Amino acid sequence: MFKIIERKSIVPNLHLLVVHAPDVVETIQPGQFVIIHCGEGSERIPLTAADWDREEGTLSIVFMEVGTSTGKLAMLQPGDEIPTVVGPLGVPIEIEKFGVVVCIGGCFGLGSIFPVVRALKEKGNEVITMLEGRSKNLLYWEEKLSKYSDKVIKLTRDGSYGYKGHVKKGSELLRELGIKPDRVIANGCTTLSYLASRDYAHFDVPVIVTLNTIMIDGTGMCGVCRCTVDGKMKFACVDGPSFDGRLVDWEELAARRKQYISEEAFLVHHSGCGGF
Repeated sequence: MFKIIERKSIVPNLHLLVVHAPDVVETIQPGQFVIIHCGEGSERIPLTAADWDREEGTLSIVFMEVGTSTGKLAMLQPGDEIPTVVGPLGVPIEIEKFGVVVCIGGCFGLGSIFPVVRALKEKGNEVITMLEGRSKNLLYWEEKLSKYSDKVIKLTRDGSYGYKGHVKKGSELLRELGIKPDRVIANGCTTLSYLASRDYAHFDVPVIVTLNTIMIDGTGMCGVCRCTVDGKMKFACVDGPSFDGRLVDWEELAARRKQYISEEAFLVHHSGCGGF
């Protein structure tokens, strides 16, 4: 069993979960994920690591409350225990001295981009971090990210904080500021990843995104996380989850993500979870 150290809401519908998992954090690297199962009747949930403390043996995850299983996860309290935290899984994101790296985080991706930003800065890169959200009250961890960023750009779609606009606005700002990235890394929902892949492709550099595919076992055995990258079939769990978004078949990915919408809706309305 894995003990919950902390679980709190950080912005509407997003939660921070800190769990004691020393064997997992011993070797975890930026870009890797874990699979959490919080008990009977719950799904296995793949979640990217947002931070860790190897000395304390704790793993931090930021997750969005969107369905039955994440609803149950959001009701956990410090001292509670969960039966499964499997990881680290997936291929670590490539961390080298690239030069100027633009890191874009939105929604739960503001959490999962943090280890990447930190590692890139420790490698000597110039890190430009973009925080993206619908409104100011959905942005978080600005102070943590600023510590390892040379510049932080805030984007809100309603204009309540920083610049008004979505991901494309960030691309326009880079051109206005004369910033030419050597690499772009985006973490967040599928829409954010797709838009970043599209709107930053003109820089002619890799646009690395973390794919949010349907996933069950996380070890390449079930095959449900398969996607097409550069015309080849890949498994997001063992070949990724990070890929160059310019090479991803986004139409196929979107279609596969919609396969169980009706079943998910049924479970949400019949789960009995608080807030549903």
